Amino acid sequence: MPTISIVTPSYNQDAYLEQTIKSVLDQDYNGLEYVIIDGGSSDKSIDIIKHYEKQLSYWVSEPDSGHADGINKGFARTHAEIMGWINSSDVYYPWTLKTVVQIFNDLPEVKWISGIPTYISNCTIPKEVQFNFRNKYDFLSGHYNWLQQESIFWRRDLWDEVGGQLNTNLKYACDFELWLRYFQKTSLNYVNTILAGFRTHENQRGSIAIDSYRAEAAESFSGFWRSFGSHDHLRANFIRFTNGKVGQLFREYLKHLGFIKWHGYPQIIFDFQKERWSLTSDSVSGLF
Repeated sequence: MPTISIVTPSYNQDAYLEQTIKSVLDQDYNGLEYVIIDGGSSDKSIDIIKHYEKQLSYWVSEPDSGHADGINKGFARTHAEIMGWINSSDVYYPWTLKTVVQIFNDLPEVKWISGIPTYISNCTIPKEVQFNFRNKYDFLSGHYNWLQQESIFWRRDLWDEVGGQLNTNLKYACDFELWLRYFQKTSLNYVNTILAGFRTHENQRGSIAIDSYRAEAAESFSGFWRSFGSHDHLRANFIRFTNGKVGQLFREYLKHLGFIKWHGYPQIIFDFQKERWSLTSDSVSGLF
């Protein structure tokens, strides 16, 4: 059985598609199940995919009803316990798959993870690294924006628990809505390394239709916010009102007094003595 399933949805992205495919396959990971779902491209994408088809678990090129539909079709063809998708202009780094599998093997209590967000341009070399962590209470406080999708991986049982598919009614913010469902079940754990690069280019779906993305995200968020009780909202409000420098000092003071008990940004670090990944916590992000 494969240990990790990766899906790449694509449509007319021949300028970057091969770099994405190679970033997955060149890791030479035996436990990989790799599926490409093309939405009926009219450029050179099909020729690129065919060049690598012997290394793919499945691929197809046919019209679909959008980004979420293509990803759902891809995951329906997979079986591994660990899952993730990478869009056809982004890249994984050479250590990504082995690192992700080792983390989930070392930490059975962890359900979903994110690497530290990075950005690339024309090549596959990271140009910028952003230490910008967010978790459930940041989202509830209204500081949600987005998470770097290609750096996120999860267990199949979490995917199944929240419905086992992306919301096909959303054209742009389908990943954002999935993260909201995950937050309702468990915390996001950040890995103290980079796992994937997000490419900035002029034909990005999200950049072209940023207003549509924000509208879909806001609508999804309103339902997410209502699903939590007053205790969670109180914690979220505490974050919102203490985000500045003075507020951070106040939080540190409360932590020193012992009032801050709950953990907001659990992080995964490598323990060099034990030669395994360990889960730690940063408990400066909330009250009680």
